[in-house]
Amino acid sequence: MKALKWLLIVSFLFLTFTDTATRRASAEGFADPITTNAASIVTDQLVLTMGSVNMVHNGKTYKSAQPVANIAGRTFLPFSSIAARYGYAISYDAQKKQSTAKSDKHELVFKIGSGYAYRDGVLTKLTGVPYISNGYLMVPLRSWGEMADSSIAVVGKTITLKWSTVVIPPKPTAAFEVNPTEIYAGQTMVSYIDHSTNPTGMPFVDERWEGRMDVFPDPGTYVITRQVEDTNGVWSEPYSVTVTVKLPNQPPVADFTTEKSQYRIGEEISYVDLSSDDENAIVKRTFTGNDKVFFEPGDKLVTLVVQDSHGLTSTVTKAVTVTSEVLYTKDEYYRLNTKVGSNFSIDPASVPKMPSIGYTINSVPSQMVRSNSPETLLQEGIAYEAQLTGQVRFMFHNVNKIGYPVKIYLLATNNNSTPVNVNTSSIGVGGPDPSVGNTAMASTSRYLTSIGSNPAPRWMTVRPHQTIEILPEISKTPLKLNDVISAYADIYSEQELQFHVVVVAAGKNPIAELPNLSVMPRDGIHVRGTFNNADRTIDINDTLGDTEQRITLGDKTIDKYLDGIDDTTGELQYNTGNFGTLYRLHLPHVAARTLIALNPRGGIYTGAFMVNGQVVTASLMNNTQAAVLYRTGNTEESVDFVFTLAGGSNLPIAMTFLPLPELRW
Repeated sequence: MKALKWLLIVSFLFLTFTDTATRRASAEGFADPITTNAASIVTDQLVLTMGSVNMVHNGKTYKSAQPVANIAGRTFLPFSSIAARYGYAISYDAQKKQSTAKSDKHELVFKIGSGYAYRDGVLTKLTGVPYISNGYLMVPLRSWGEMADSSIAVVGKTITLKWSTVVIPPKPTAAFEVNPTEIYAGQTMVSYIDHSTNPTGMPFVDERWEGRMDVFPDPGTYVITRQVEDTNGVWSEPYSVTVTVKLPNQPPVADFTTEKSQYRIGEEISYVDLSSDDENAIVKRTFTGNDKVFFEPGDKLVTLVVQDSHGLTSTVTKAVTVTSEVLYTKDEYYRLNTKVGSNFSIDPASVPKMPSIGYTINSVPSQMVRSNSPETLLQEGIAYEAQLTGQVRFMFHNVNKIGYPVKIYLLATNNNSTPVNVNTSSIGVGGPDPSVGNTAMASTSRYLTSIGSNPAPRWMTVRPHQTIEILPEISKTPLKLNDVISAYADIYSEQELQFHVVVVAAGKNPIAELPNLSVMPRDGIHVRGTFNNADRTIDINDTLGDTEQRITLGDKTIDKYLDGIDDTTGELQYNTGNFGTLYRLHLPHVAARTLIALNPRGGIYTGAFMVNGQVVTASLMNNTQAAVLYRTGNTEESVDFVFTLAGGSNLPIAMTFLPLPELRW
């Protein structure tokens, strides 16, 4: 009979709660067609054991603050632990000595020593009086179950609490972005980038838009609103974006003027851009026909096209009138105005007609190693080796045709019984690069720059019978197939060392490979060897520039080739082209208003010159071009050149001295 009685009580409590929950859902709007399908009822189960701290909530075990207690036939539960399992937040009012458990459904208030409690503000009689056990509030089981809408089942020492909760899944969010942010009435095509999310992971099946347009016809402020619906039938809250639509963008207006209405032949023209835009957003200006100077009379059409940030363009064409009056001829103008290091056109037949200035070369005791044969590398091995001491300039110029990446190393072996100190100072490396011209120009300009900076020597010590790498600058980067490297380096050894120029595959240890390498055969065209007297000075005391004149370099007649020895074979060698030779040219008397320009006579020439301490590069494709190296001012000047003829270039070259025309207005 007792079991039947308990079964009836439990059934009554559960049915009462289910009916209450259903009525509450209806009262709170859960019966609305939009949300009914989304709502669900979740049942929780909590199993307790008399005298135990174990709490099994939906199959997972937790520990309570105090064990379940039985006092005078009534069961008490630890308030904080039971409330946590139900998802209630608890608080304590010390002044009133009451504890509160609060959720989104109920607020339950218990007071120590009181037989009454409040449920949602309504006074409720308890089945037992709450008390403190080891600092924790204990509340009666039956009263908790009734106040928390739970069913209670007791079998032996096992107590089972069950309660149900109506769960409404979170709504989706209908976020979106309007693109672009700048919108022009009647012009801008608008797109809408979806950023909607759904915490349930359900896809969207429908959407509602208000105010959406692909093109807004009129300027003003627009509000665009969107809602989305997921497969549970749940609609998001409306999400709105406000956009400001600007007046239609106007195209820019292209316009320009010149300082004068007419110009003479050879007179520089200044173009003044007067273009405008309603948003001041011109992003591109393209002139055509706007030569800085003209050398034929007539009306010259000049066109300017401007484009704004929206792609709209405007074009204007105006005529610039050039009269037949001559301010400067073409040759005069470019002699006056071509920048140092830049080229101007020259009549190639006029250069040989200029008087050639004779000069005497003075050789300076020095050593130079030219490692240039084989110029085209076809195998790994030793490109050159020699026993050297003192100051030596090394020149390297090679192209990789081996078929895989390689590195070039300069190694030094000490065959003495005492340590040898060695240093490097001025260095210039060009490449690796597939262009011969790029490497030649880079190596000579960097070497001359290094000479001008007078770097402190970098010392190394080679122990007896040790081999070390001397010049890591040239082995820093592998030469890929068809890559060219050109380099100059000044090296000083206090005692004799055996130097090796070694070529091995990238990744190999050159010192370990050295004993197994053989000397490469020469290619029969280019030069390798050790040459003495490899520094040359030229002093010309005549006044230069009063008339057109030239100095020819690298002609093998006045500037005779050095002779030396290929130390790998003992054969006599001539330094064809005198590449690697360092020249110092001193001109104490260069007339006022003289242009010094370089003209190649043998073909392409790319290299560099240090002129009065400043490095100037020259890149010339043929003898119709001349590169400006220097201009004297309004008084006579002394001009000093330091240079080395660039590897990979053609000789001879002519250094011309051209009187500048008088300045005209």
